[in-house]
Amino acid sequence: MAECTLVKVDPKSDFSVANLPFGIYSVGDGTPQVGVAIGDQVLDMSALADAGLFKHIAALDGAVFSKPYLNDYMALGRPVWQEVRRALLDFLTNTDNSVRRRLSDNGTLGSGVLVPMASVEMHLPARIGDYTDFYASREHATNVGAMFRGKDNALMPNWTHLPVGYHGRASSVVVSGTPLHRPNGQRRPDPTTAPVFGPSVRLDYELEMGFFVGPGNDLGTPLTMRQAEDSIFGVVLLNDWSARDIQAWEYVPLGPFLGKNFGTTVSPWVVTMEALEPFRVAQPVQDPQPLPYLCDATAADGKGLPSAGYDIQLEVHLQAGGDGDFHLLTKSNLKHMYWSLRQQLMHHAVSGCNMRPGDLCGTGTISGPTEDSFGSMLELCWSGKRVIPLGESGLTRKFIEDGDVVRLTGFCQTPGGHRVGFGECTGQILPAKSLGF
Repeated sequence: MAECTLVKVDPKSDFSVANLPFGIYSVGDGTPQVGVAIGDQVLDMSALADAGLFKHIAALDGAVFSKPYLNDYMALGRPVWQEVRRALLDFLTNTDNSVRRRLSDNGTLGSGVLVPMASVEMHLPARIGDYTDFYASREHATNVGAMFRGKDNALMPNWTHLPVGYHGRASSVVVSGTPLHRPNGQRRPDPTTAPVFGPSVRLDYELEMGFFVGPGNDLGTPLTMRQAEDSIFGVVLLNDWSARDIQAWEYVPLGPFLGKNFGTTVSPWVVTMEALEPFRVAQPVQDPQPLPYLCDATAADGKGLPSAGYDIQLEVHLQAGGDGDFHLLTKSNLKHMYWSLRQQLMHHAVSGCNMRPGDLCGTGTISGPTEDSFGSMLELCWSGKRVIPLGESGLTRKFIEDGDVVRLTGFCQTPGGHRVGFGECTGQILPAKSLGF
């Protein structure tokens, strides 16, 4: 791929010319609008549309880039997304690009279309109508099942046959950097006595990724596997904060409730599937083979579908008390995910459920085969049976304490190639609010 000639991009930057992630930003008291990250700058997509960079794309109304959300752009579909990407790449790499020359001639090539990233505030990328969280990592499901049901009964009977998921709370999805209060709720620390009410004492992170739905489908009309593939706009980092003690008491028989709904954090920049294309890998072997509708090879339109896994390196760091060094806790990879993104989306819609532009789906905790790749503190401390050292600091944790900051990062890179990163997904846990009862 050609190098960016418009701005200098550090080779270590998450936002190389091979990336071009979309987000919603504002400057000062300005209205939030669509931007694309390049190096340490943000491209003003509305200004580029006004300059005529996308006028050749008949299906695109440039007004979508002045909206404070990406939903309308997500709804346009892959052919438009690809055309916009090609136009951006030519603008950034081709000094003879006609729009670029015209902006240069009238003196607006820099400040007219570029905003320093250090000066912007980032917002949620979309108005999230619905949020679903899956449980798609075999290693994570096995670890958690082994803790509470024993190794021989770790996986529930349905787990290897379908992507297990539950409907989360869209209203409490927040953008990176938003602090969250420790949740209050019922828990039952002693199984021989009545439950108690108060702040969670086993607060945890879950290393996940989330994908945003593009065009979606009509109510009553399932997606095919190929349509599911083409309906995923892009991916973000996602921290599915979890109050383990509240969850353990409440989740039977309908699944998580207060143990999850107090907050979910996502990174602000949505890395598109086009940017992730070079990093496809085979997903783990599925045994037993899924039912035909979930199997790429036997799906009616499955012929020619590319590999469904992605080689995305992921890390979680924790800063104790919100001060000092960040300490590495987890080092995992999306390629370990048993159920692929398109399988998750296809299964979600197979009942006729209508998926809409801007809907968010979480992958579930991404744990790998080794202890250092476990994607939650629940696994790292094995439900409180051991402590987690914070580097060489002498500090330890079992679960998150008040003031702690958790940071998720992720990136892809081929040897000698451009880095495609996700930025940060960061959140701090504040003390629980006193409710007076």
